[in-house]
Amino acid sequence: MRGLQGLSQQALGTALGVSRQTVNAIEQGRYDPSLPLAIRIARHFGLAVEEIFHVDDA
Repeated sequence: MRGLQGLSQQALGTALGVSRQTVNAIEQGRYDPSLPLAIRIARHFGLAVEEIFHVDDA
């Protein structure tokens, strides 16, 4: 999503109020964002949270 819009991790982190490292960790699946952050991410891209984040039942 971020790459399709030409945003760097730093730029997205700044827009969301988090560090570049946080954006990287979310993208790599090493960190699950808090609900408020997940909502900010979804709103930033004009999508529903469910369109970005998927529950892993495994």
